[in-house]
Parts: sequence; structure tokens; C-alpha cells
Amino acid sequence: MTQLRQAKYRQDYQAPDYTITEISLDFDLDPAKTIVTAVSEVKRLNPQSSTLELAGEDLSLLSLEVDGQPWTQYKEAQGKLIIESLPEAFTLRIVNEISPEKNSALEGLYVSGDALCTQCEAEGFRHITYYLDRPDVLARYTTTITADKARYPYLLSNGNRIAEGELDNGRHWVKWEDPFPKPSYLFALVAGDFDVLRDVFVTRTGREVALELFVDKGNLDRAPWAMKSLQNAMKWDEERFGLEYDLDIYMIVAVDFFNMGAMENKGLNVFNSKYVLAKSETATDKDYLNIESVIGHEYFHNWTGNRITCRDWFQLSLKEGLTVFRDQEFSSDLGSRSVNRINNVKVMRAAQFAEDASPMAHPIRPEKVIEMNNFYTLTVYEKGSEVIRMIHTLLGEEMFQAGIQLYVHRHDGSAATCDDFVQAMEDASNVDLSLFRRWYSQSGTPVLTVRDEYSPEKQQYTLHVSQMTPPTADQADKQPLHIPLDVEFYGEDGSVIPLMREGSPVNSVLNVTQASQSFVFDHVTSHPVPSLLREFSAPVKLDYPYTDEQLAFLMQHASNEFSRWDAAQQLINNYAKINVERLHKGEALILPEHVVDAFRAILLDEQIDPALAALILTLPSENEIAELFTVIDPVAIHSVIDFIHSTLANEMFDELLAVYRSINIAEYRVEHKDIALRSLRNTCLQYLAAAEDHAFANKLVEEQYRGADNMTDSLAALTAANEAGLPCLATLMADFDDRWHHDGLVMDKWFTLQGTNPSKDTVNTVRKLLNHRSFSMTNPNRVRALVGAFTSGNPVNFHAEDSSGYQFLYEILVDLNTRNPQVASRLIEPLIRLKRYDAKRQGLMRDVLEKLKGLENLSGDLFEKISKALES
Repeated sequence: MTQLRQAKYRQDYQAPDYTITEISLDFDLDPAKTIVTAVSEVKRLNPQSSTLELAGEDLSLLSLEVDGQPWTQYKEAQGKLIIESLPEAFTLRIVNEISPEKNSALEGLYVSGDALCTQCEAEGFRHITYYLDRPDVLARYTTTITADKARYPYLLSNGNRIAEGELDNGRHWVKWEDPFPKPSYLFALVAGDFDVLRDVFVTRTGREVALELFVDKGNLDRAPWAMKSLQNAMKWDEERFGLEYDLDIYMIVAVDFFNMGAMENKGLNVFNSKYVLAKSETATDKDYLNIESVIGHEYFHNWTGNRITCRDWFQLSLKEGLTVFRDQEFSSDLGSRSVNRINNVKVMRAAQFAEDASPMAHPIRPEKVIEMNNFYTLTVYEKGSEVIRMIHTLLGEEMFQAGIQLYVHRHDGSAATCDDFVQAMEDASNVDLSLFRRWYSQSGTPVLTVRDEYSPEKQQYTLHVSQMTPPTADQADKQPLHIPLDVEFYGEDGSVIPLMREGSPVNSVLNVTQASQSFVFDHVTSHPVPSLLREFSAPVKLDYPYTDEQLAFLMQHASNEFSRWDAAQQLINNYAKINVERLHKGEALILPEHVVDAFRAILLDEQIDPALAALILTLPSENEIAELFTVIDPVAIHSVIDFIHSTLANEMFDELLAVYRSINIAEYRVEHKDIALRSLRNTCLQYLAAAEDHAFANKLVEEQYRGADNMTDSLAALTAANEAGLPCLATLMADFDDRWHHDGLVMDKWFTLQGTNPSKDTVNTVRKLLNHRSFSMTNPNRVRALVGAFTSGNPVNFHAEDSSGYQFLYEILVDLNTRNPQVASRLIEPLIRLKRYDAKRQGLMRDVLEKLKGLENLSGDLFEKISKALES
């Protein structure tokens, strides 16, 4: 495979010399040898050019014609077909051959199980045929697919089905037409034999849309939740955003081999089966909610990604950040807003902040790129969503929606930029967003430092706010940003103090726009307890010297549920930092009684949402705690979290057991009330398993596992046994393996438990499991579940001082480097963050990276990350 290692820069963008307005594709399908015929209507845009350069990878060119005549004025270069001496407008006919069964990278057309399917984002279409494979070339597609009918009874592509027929030799054909211009990355084709769930959706204007959900044979009973989620998404997008679906049919296909979560191809979404298939015996509550979210995400792309696409790949967050915001709002409107917000913020703090501090740090709109696949990142998606959310916070719902409508009106059917989006928001609202635009071009996590003072004489309370963004690998100098800081103040009795200045009410969202500034509030009768950065109103780190008493107060009294959870996080974070320092000094670890009492009060609060209580009681992950330190000590962090967890378990044992036993749910339902209760009950179980009475914990956990009628409770019991190292673990894991070894998606949960087991021999266990009957290195889901869980989710063992974790990942990456570079590039992340660790670990990680860099056939995906890590 040819890999280009030359950096591309956003500032160098140039419109194409030619464009393609119509393309007719004909596929003669066969896994070993597929013949692709592409007939394109090409038009010159640059009068100075008569040379057309088309991208193509792993293609065998069979013939080339211009306006019906064989064309000899061309050459094939690395990854390109260069055609010369061309007229102003012409019909281009290219016939080429590809081999889907040899395509292990899962880009372009490849084999998934018994089916054939495509993945073309970002640059996969060039693995199908020679083409202007760039997002600013929008064409109308007509696709004809011919294949063996017995083997591939369903032949699917974008748009509407307009014709089909039978052939004499047991083959058949189907023709599809997509009336909406689209870039090549949104092309899709699927051929296979499936079970199909069919339904309809009637749009707000009365059009009936056929809904078809294709799953592997035998999985039809696991499809209804995805169909329900799709219908809910279509209805929500009409009601909240005024956006209606535009084709006669909407199809989703679930495939087992997929590098991503799902793909929003126009009218034919291809999904990782993980985000489609669910029933109570095989899927957890989290799985159900993730399916709902991802189904929504891909559907919402129909307008924010498909009808309006991005001009170039540097603008990726234009569609992804906006659509993540939309799917988060969808989940929040249908479920618990506070729970969804908390879970989104946990991803930011544990993973995106780490990305900002890594060699791959970049703004949500990157400035340069070597391998585009490396920029499908948490920064582009999750931080991109936070930037959209800040715009929503600054404008309010009404003006934000006006901005969306203006954006759609201006740019429907075109390839737009992030600047186009912000301009539409600015024009619709008359709010100046010129300073805010820096969020698109500046990388890193800002630190917002807040200090306060109170004047009893003047009854004035002042917040002194300063901002500073530390240098990142890609940018040394930083400028002040426009940061919306949402605040609320409380009196001693828990009452909210009105925000006033010079006799007028003050908005709770303060506009922090300078390096340092102060905000003064009048008529404050006593020193308040401030609630700062409510709802995580900006993706920043907050520095405010809260006392334990203030944090405990906010846990009880904050009116905002996110703020209650956030106060608990800060309280634990404080003692995590204190105890890591004490551990380094050889001092005894501590967790004061008043801290335990603050958590006990949450556990016993009968008025609190059980889901919120469960989140407050759940300790920050080791990766979240790691972001509190400049130099990460994974062993110390693991020991401290283990100490805090077991201390809370022992001190609150009776209350935990009482709450655990008080929650009884008669039957499994995917309803938010029941999900909340299961969440709290299983959180109690995690604590009880960590308490001193191991015999009792062992019995309790085994009872739950044996008696569970759903995967949520079964997996919770296994997780508790796994984390606590209970004697029943081996028996229960063996039982689970025997029951589910035939089901890859269910076994992914088992593999993840194996990878995150805290025992010191886990690396050897994981290594042996590479030969397990349910594991395959060719399936990205299996690899992520086992290897990814170990390398990213088990820092104490991955970063073992004997380098065993690093050596294991090295072996995996050597294998995946040629097999599937995209998966390899995602797995290497923990290794490239070597600068965050002590000198010894840095040296060991650097040795492995140097060995990888020396590989003769190193993929561009890995080359970019390794080079940046070694340079940093």
C-alpha cells in the first residue's frame, strides 16, 4: 500500500481544477475480482489546466476512454492517475479491477463475514476507482450492482431504488439513484444475505419513508431497539431543528468488521453491529443508550454532513462537532440531561484533555496533517461539540436555531467551512463571535484560575478570573479565548443569591475574554459559596481553592445536578493528589470522616435521582486522576484509588448493603427510571465487593450473577468480581465464556474484563487470549475490546516497569501495521504520551517507538504519530 508522508496544510487549500457533476457506477461483484466501471461527467474549473489528477490505490486499470474514444495520454504514478490534454468538458469512462477479499484495511470495498460492504470516509473511495476523492467535489451518483443472487440477494447503495432485474446465469442486478449531489466519501455499497426489519416513518409534511434495517441471519430479535431509536431521531430532528428527511427510503446495515462506529452514507448507513444489535440477554443499559446515540448521530448527519458537507478535511469538525452536539442533545431530551452531560464531561477530562497534552495536540480545525485518519479524534469530535455548545450557551436556544436555519439556507448542497458556520451564527444573532473564533485555531486545554474576595461593608463579592493555555506540541504561543463561565452563588442556608450589579440583574454566564478580569456583584449579604463552571460551560480546567466543607455543601445544595457531581469529583481529586504525595513520602494514606460523610449523605438521600447518586458515588477513573499530575505515576494512582474505594466501602458498608437490597426491579425494561435504579444498585455492588468481608462479597456477587435475567446485572457482577479479585471470578468467567463464546459482541465484554483485570499477570493473560476461540486479529471490535482495554484501560499494568506492556503493544502494532493501519494508529496512543511519565518509563517507551519507526513498511498512520512523539 502506498502511504504519502508529506504534510498538507490548511492554508494551502486550492479548489480543484476539474469537477465531476454526474457519475454512473457499475459493479460486477465478486469477492476475489470485482470489475468497476465508472462513467463521469467532468467539467474544467481552472482555464489554465488541461491535466486531470485522480486518486487511486490498489487498483488494476483495465481501460480508459474520453468521450467514447480510447485515451492514451495518461500515466499512473504513486497513488494517482494523471490524464493529459483534456477538453473543457467530457465524459470519462474508467474500468478497473479490485479484490475485496484481500482488503484487510477495511477501506474501500471489502469482505465482512459473508457480505461485501464499503467504507469510504475519509479517503476510501480511491480504493474502489480512480476519482477526484476530495470532499469539495459533489456529484449525483447512479449505481448499478450485479452479483450472484443466491449469495447476495440484497444489493444496496445510496438514494432510491429505481430498477432491478434478473439475468440468465443466476445473477441479478439493482440500480440506485441518489438525487442529491454528494462527495465520494459518502458513497456506499452493501451486498449480502440478511434478515430485514421493515417499518415506516411519516414525516411532518406527510411523506412516508420506508425504513429498512439489515442484520446478519438470526439477529432479527436484536434489531427493534435500533429501529425505535431511528424513528425517535427522525421525529426529534423535525421538532427541535425543523429538519425533515429527504429520500423515499432510509437503510441501516449492521456489519461485524468495521473500523469505526458507523458511517452516515446518504440513505444507506453502514454500522458496526455493536451499535445496532441489542436485547436484554446480550446488551447492557449502556449498550442500549449508545445505540440510541449513534443511530441518532448518523441520522442527524443527513443535514449536518451530507446535505452540507465540509470543503476539505481540515474542516472535519464542521460536521462532526456539530453532529455530536446534536446527538448529545437528542440523548438529553429523551433521557436524563444531567447524566448525559456528566458522561460527556468524563470523556473530555479523561481522554480529550490527555490528547491536548500529547504530541498529537491539535485545534478542532487542524492546521496540518500527514494522515487524515489520525484526525478522527476526541478533539475534533468531543471538543468540537463543546465549542458548538459554547455558541449555544452564548446565543441561547432561539438564536442558535435561527443560526442553524440560516446556515442550512446558505449552504445546502455545498461544501462549507467552519468559518461559514460561525458566520451564520453571528449574522442570525448579531452577537460578535470574532474573538470566539480562536477556539477553532488554538489547541490545548485552558486553565481558568478563579480567586474571590468579599467586602462585608460594601456587601460586594468579587471574582478575579484569569486564563492561561499551556503550550502544546503544535503551538507554543497562546492567546486569550472567549470563555463562557456559568456561575451561581449560595448563602449559608443553601439559598441562591441573585446576581446583581449596580441595581440590575446579571446573567449567570460571565464572558471571560481577557487574560485577567474581575466581576463584581452587589447586594451580597454574606460570603457566598460559589458554584463555578456549571454544566461544564467551557472545556477548561478550573483552579479554585475550594475547601472540603464548600465541596460537601455543593454536593448537597447545588441547584445544578452537574455541579453536585462535579463537587464530589473535586473532593476525591483533592484526596487523590494528597495521597499520591503521601505515598511518595512513605506516609499513611488518609480519607477523613467528613469526606466519607459527604458521600454517605448522597447514598441516603431519598430525593436524589438514583442515576445521579450512582455517578456521584463512582470514583474518577485512573485516567481521569492522571490528568491532575504533570508527571503520571500509574502505580501510585492505582494504589490511591484502591484505598479510597475500599475505605468508602468499609465505612459505608451497612448503608450500601441496605440500598442494594432495597432496589428490586421485577422485569427488565429499557426505561430511564429502571436504568437509574440498576445503576445505583450495581454501584453499591462494586463497593460491597471491595469491602473487607470477602466471603460475604463473594457470595453476594455470585448470587447476582446466577440470578440475573439481563446482561446489565450479569456484567455488573463480573465487573465487581474482576476489580476486587474475588475467588468466584474464575468460575464465573468460565461460565460466561461457555455461554457466549459463539457471540462476538457479547464476548467483547468478557475480553474487556480480561484486559482491565488489575492483577500483575494480566499482560500474559491477554497475550494467551490472542489464541482464544472467540478472538480474531482481523476484527477491529475484538482487538479494541482486548488489546485496547489493556493498553488504555489498565494503566497500572500497561506501564509496568519491566516494560512487558510496551513490548506486548509493540508486537501487536507490528502485526496491525500492514493488516489494519487505522486500528494500529488508535492503539498506539498510550505509547506516544511518553513525556507524561518518569525518566525510566520514558526511556522504555522511546525504545519501542524507535523500533517501530525502523520498520521498513511503516504505515503513514503510525509514522505521523511516532515521529511527533519522538520529536516532542
